[in-house]
Amino acid sequence: MNKTIVVKIGTSSLTQPETGQLALSTLATLVETLSHLRRQGYRVILVSSGAVGIGCARLGFMERPKAIALKQAVAAVGQGRLIRIYDDLFTSLQQPIAQVLLTRSDLVQRSRYLNVYNTFQELLQLGVIPVVNENDTVAVEELKFGDNDTLAALVASLVNADWLFLLTDVDRLYFADPRFVPDAQPIALVSSIKELEQLQVQTGTQGSRWGTGGMVTKISAARIATAAGVRTVITEGKYPQNIEKILQGEPLGTHFIPQPEPTSARKRWIAYGLVPSGRLYLDEGAVLAISQAGKSLLAAGVTAVEGEFDSQDAVQLCDKNGKEVARGLVNYSSAELEKIRGRRSSEIPSILGYEGAETVVHRDNLVLT
Repeated sequence: MNKTIVVKIGTSSLTQPETGQLALSTLATLVETLSHLRRQGYRVILVSSGAVGIGCARLGFMERPKAIALKQAVAAVGQGRLIRIYDDLFTSLQQPIAQVLLTRSDLVQRSRYLNVYNTFQELLQLGVIPVVNENDTVAVEELKFGDNDTLAALVASLVNADWLFLLTDVDRLYFADPRFVPDAQPIALVSSIKELEQLQVQTGTQGSRWGTGGMVTKISAARIATAAGVRTVITEGKYPQNIEKILQGEPLGTHFIPQPEPTSARKRWIAYGLVPSGRLYLDEGAVLAISQAGKSLLAAGVTAVEGEFDSQDAVQLCDKNGKEVARGLVNYSSAELEKIRGRRSSEIPSILGYEGAETVVHRDNLVLT
């Protein structure tokens, strides 16, 4: 079985920091590298930022717009130019590509999620390299991926990729930002995301002047991808040829080891594809039951309900301090849960006046986060 790799390149790597104009030499090297990998038999997906940044340069803007409507208009200007440049470069190497623009709502509805999966499979089967970006022109704020690191991780999870490469403006992850701390120590291997939290790595939250991501979004992306069994690598975008070197075993970048037993595709969809509509706060017994004993959530363990939602919506399950421990599809609406929270399952029919589910969230529809 040919291996599938997802490569994400950010605006900071695609553009010149002073002007926001395209860094054509980087782009050409990226295209050459990915085309070469395709000829070697790899199935390749490219997740590319840059539409807003290129639109800004095209329109003479000196900084990224903040207003949603203006940003969407600028993205519409930039996306056409971006895909044309990619098509020209890939065509010169006889490599066909396809433009795939996604919004979060494409992954929220299960049937659309599966349709996106099928489209990717057909494109890869045809030897095409899909060039993926968020559809900024139509995405609404509540249903945005937020950054293309997250989008790339969700795509890698969706297609069951073997590798996810996050190309950025530093060569790997460091204990502090090397742009401000010159002697910051590099991190070559991360066995688990919890390990990073224990080491108190300073990730920062800011991206470049023209982009939205920062190192924190890449670590979040690694969490999503490694849960799906995808080996994730952070490496420098200025040198796309490093992708081939890493695949050949050279110790470049920061590697995140995938989970040995990845969660199922359906549970990954619940955990990362859906947008939670509310929160349930649980007592300590319920937290232990779902996180350590692998049990379903019962009404007796729910102490508080936040938000308005219907049955079968996704909700966050939080401890008493508000820390998320799991997500799941809920069997009751928020209005029903307000009446039955803290009560035994046997009491539910008399409280609601009708038979309901024994569980608030069944363990088959629950995933630890």
